[in-house]
Amino acid sequence: MTNQTPFHKYYFKPAFAIAFLIFSWSLIFSQEKKVSLQKKKEKLEQEIEYTNKLLTETKSSKQTSLNELVILDNKIQKKEDLITTMQASIQYIDGKIDGIDNEIDELSRELEKLKEDYAKMICSAYKNRNAYDRLMFVFSSEDFNQAYQRSKYFQQYNRHRKAKSEMIISTRKELKVKILDLANQKSEKNSLLTQVISEKQNLDNAKRQKNVTVEKLGEKERDLKKAIKEKERAARRFQHEIEAIIAEEIRKAAEAANKAGITSTGKSFSLTPEELVLSNSFAANKGKLPWPTERGIVSGSYGEHAHPVLKGIKVKNNGINIITNSGSTSRAVFDGEVTRVISVPGYNNVVIIRHGEYLTVYSNMDKVVVKKGDKVKTKQTIGVVHTDDDTAKTELHFEMWKGKELMNPVFWIAKVK
Repeated sequence: MTNQTPFHKYYFKPAFAIAFLIFSWSLIFSQEKKVSLQKKKEKLEQEIEYTNKLLTETKSSKQTSLNELVILDNKIQKKEDLITTMQASIQYIDGKIDGIDNEIDELSRELEKLKEDYAKMICSAYKNRNAYDRLMFVFSSEDFNQAYQRSKYFQQYNRHRKAKSEMIISTRKELKVKILDLANQKSEKNSLLTQVISEKQNLDNAKRQKNVTVEKLGEKERDLKKAIKEKERAARRFQHEIEAIIAEEIRKAAEAANKAGITSTGKSFSLTPEELVLSNSFAANKGKLPWPTERGIVSGSYGEHAHPVLKGIKVKNNGINIITNSGSTSRAVFDGEVTRVISVPGYNNVVIIRHGEYLTVYSNMDKVVVKKGDKVKTKQTIGVVHTDDDTAKTELHFEMWKGKELMNPVFWIAKVK
């Protein structure tokens, strides 16, 4: 008879290893999902707390403004995201509860089976409790080998009975842990459900507050239209000013290039080798640039949009507006050189920073702490954002240009996570 390895030795171990890996991965993924949801929940709660702070500052002006409406819209969106995140956490916990319930059922069945087996062993041991009978069973063996085997049987039987006893104790402990885990999961779920109910009430209050704000602003239609026209005139002056500065910078760069024997078209910046490296590095960081303020919410997006209150009225924005808290500073989004520091009516102090062929524009600042020709680093403070005395609004206007071409900053600055 040939000595063959049993079939299961070839296939059981790999199968078990694969099953174990899948189980381990599922546990890791499950834990990562829980941590991710918790972090998102905490982040949203911090952002909501920040919008409440901005609302408090805005209401200090004691007059309803578009600024209040923008912040309320942001708060409502964050509240809805928070509720969705908490509901996802509840679904995750429900899955955990189902899994624990199944484990408890399986452990309970296993415990009952162990107890039944142990009871049978005790019964058998009781029937054969007489040491003389066991001794006679060994000595009645036909030969030494059989006697040895019978003696080993009693030893193994005792060890097996002890192992069964230990397994029962271990299973009971594991069962208690699972029951406690189940209770904790249910408690966490109930806590989240209570929070969801509370957040839904807060969301309803915020929506009612928004409706009241829209109604109050609607009563100021004449003032709003007047403000829009004034802002449009200021925006046109501002754009002409920026375009003239950019054209002047391109012309100077072209003159410098021509003197160095480099052909220039005059349509875009002629770059030195160092400026080209900086420009390429800036472009490589698209979507990863830091915000021009440490904290804030986007109060005006790029392009043309319908007015939030006045029907049929559209507003245009060459960049983005960021509402932040009073006393906040503005900062450079990348390494570069300060090209201009100017003052423009309606936009207060303005700083323009050049990054090779790219330019970033920071406007509506009170105090500026840089000057023309300064080399700045990423996140370096360049000034303090202006706070309007009438509306208590602290808002930075930020633009991005590539030569003479306007760009949407939202595609360049990092997304809020």
